[in-house]
Amino acid sequence: MAHVVTKIDRPSREVMDLFRGIGTATIHEASGKKGAVDFNIKPIARGVQICGPAFTVQCHPLDNLMLHKALEKAQPGDVLVATVGGYFEGGYFGGLMATSAVARNLGGLAIDGCIRDSEELIRMGFPIFCRGFSIRGTTKQVLGFINHPIIFGGIEVHPGDLMIGDDDGMVVVSREQCKSILEKSLQRIETEKKKTAQLKAGVSSVALSKLDKVFESLGLIED
Repeated sequence: MAHVVTKIDRPSREVMDLFRGIGTATIHEASGKKGAVDFNIKPIARGVQICGPAFTVQCHPLDNLMLHKALEKAQPGDVLVATVGGYFEGGYFGGLMATSAVARNLGGLAIDGCIRDSEELIRMGFPIFCRGFSIRGTTKQVLGFINHPIIFGGIEVHPGDLMIGDDDGMVVVSREQCKSILEKSLQRIETEKKKTAQLKAGVSSVALSKLDKVFESLGLIED
């Protein structure tokens, strides 16, 4: 089995562009409440967004060798999606690596672990989602895997799946379902626009969501 798979299929640029600007919560709901990444994986700063195909990376605990290889092999727009063997406390990615990622026009980093040089990375504007920050250094000595399926934040991610992140969190959309989930997301946005108009007109959320029967079935008593 190859450690590094270099050829992967990706969603079309048109589909990915249409996903940009759609909230992760909307996409998650449109996906049938699937694909929500562990809420502990957060953007490094408010306003940071990610939308791009997954370029998966499996690192050994406290070793970032395969992230360096991924920086070399990933294509512009790809999002490095990295696991670290469950050992989160390490600075797996820092300023020098981000400099390389920006120069190569990568779409961002989503890592189920920590990074360091956070102030510098925020200033650079390179999109990153992570579990936190750690100054602890890592080695570059252990082989891992690139572009094999991984479990990232509790969600199975395949190379080429669409990774979307905003202030609310991250959601994974399988490459094969991108078009159908996009259509459902756009439909949901239109439905919510209509509901917003009704709420602004004074309709209660109870009436709008038809919750009276729910309260009745639960035996709600009002005095």
